[in-house]
Amino acid sequence: MTNAVIVDAVRLASGRGKPGGALSGTHPVEMLSHVLRTLVDRNGLDPAQVDDVIGGCVQQVGEQALNISRTALLAAGFPESVPATTIDRQCGSSQQAAHFGAQGVIAGAYDIVIACGVESMSRIPMGTSSMGQDTAGAGIAARYPEGLIHQGISAELISAKWKLDREALDAFSAQSHQRAAAAIAAGAFDKEIVPISVTNAAGETVTHTVDETVRTSTTAEGLAGLRPSFRTDEFAARFPDAPWQITPGNSSPFTDGASAVLIMSEEMANKLGLTPRARFHSFSVVGDDPMLMLTAPIPATHKVLAKAGLSIDDIDAYEVNEAFAPVPLAWAHEFGADPAKLNPLGGAISLGHALGSSGTRLMTTLLNHLEATGGRYGLQTMCEGAGMANATIIERL
Repeated sequence: MTNAVIVDAVRLASGRGKPGGALSGTHPVEMLSHVLRTLVDRNGLDPAQVDDVIGGCVQQVGEQALNISRTALLAAGFPESVPATTIDRQCGSSQQAAHFGAQGVIAGAYDIVIACGVESMSRIPMGTSSMGQDTAGAGIAARYPEGLIHQGISAELISAKWKLDREALDAFSAQSHQRAAAAIAAGAFDKEIVPISVTNAAGETVTHTVDETVRTSTTAEGLAGLRPSFRTDEFAARFPDAPWQITPGNSSPFTDGASAVLIMSEEMANKLGLTPRARFHSFSVVGDDPMLMLTAPIPATHKVLAKAGLSIDDIDAYEVNEAFAPVPLAWAHEFGADPAKLNPLGGAISLGHALGSSGTRLMTTLLNHLEATGGRYGLQTMCEGAGMANATIIERL
C-alpha cells in the first residue's frame, strides 16, 4: 500500500478572535495564503506540482465565502492550474481535509496535496453564516421536537453524565494555560509557527509569533470566580440535572488562525529529496448523539484504535480538542488515558480554537511534539457540531 506521509506542517500563532486581536486586521485569505506560501517555499517545492489543496473553514460567508482555499492559493502565487476545495465538517474541517488528502494519496489519486484550514472569528463571528436562518427544517423539527441545543449546554450535560465538578474543569483549564506557557518559554512551537506581519491597534506594523490566547497568569482559583455562561430559566427547567459550570475560563476562546500540512506519497517525497516526518496510520469518522454533541471523540477513538490494532497504551501523545474542558476529561475517563500524555503542550482552552484551522493546527503540534520527545504514535480527535468526530493516528518516521 502507498504510504501517505507528512513532509511539513506550519501554523500561525493564534490571535484573539475579536476586534483588536493580533490577527483581526488581517484578511482571512491573507492568513491562509501566508501559510500556503511558506509551506512550499521552505521545502523548495514547485507549487505547480501540488495536485490539490483541500481546506477547512466553518463560516463560509463574507470574506471566507466562494471557496477560500482556491482564493488563498491564487493569492499565494500558486499557478492557476492548481485546484482547491473548501469543506465544512464543523470544528474538524481541516482534520477531515487531512483525511481526504492522505486517503487520496493512498488511493493513488494524488502524489502531493496540501491540507489546510483557516478561520477569522474576529471578522466573521461564529454564527454569521446561519444568522436569522432556519437551518433545521421540518424533518429535524419532527425528529427532535424540543430542538437541538447550543454546544455549551451539551458541555453541561457531559459534565453531569461523567460527574465532572467545577473544580476539576477549572484545574484542567488552568493546566492548559500553564502547559502552553511553558511550551512557549521553551521554544516548543518555534518550528511550527510562521511569523506574519500584522498591524497592531496603534497602527504599527509588527511581527506576530506568539499565541495571543495564552494567559500565563491563569490559576484554577482565578477561574473559579467566573460565572456560568449558558444557564437560562428555560434551559434550567429543561435540564434540571445540568450543573451549570461552563464558563469562559473552561471553554476555548474565539480565535483567529490558519495552518497547513504538506502531504505526499512516500515515493514522491523521496524522489524530491524531502524527508517524510510521519505517516498516516489510521483514520475514523463517526456520528453520535447530536444532543450530547461533543461525545463523538469517544466512539471515534474506539474505532480508530480498532482499525490500527493498537491500544491507548501504545499511543505516546493524544491531542483531544479542548472545545470545553469536559470533552477531553470525559474522553480520558473513558480510556483510562495518561493525563501527562493528554494535550501535553496545552490545548484549545489556552492555544485557541480557530474552528476551520484547528484540525491541522493540532496535527502540526502533535507532529512536532512526537519529534521532540521521540514518541512513535500520536492520536488526535475533535468533537464537531451536530455530534460528529474525526480521529487520526500518525506514526513518526
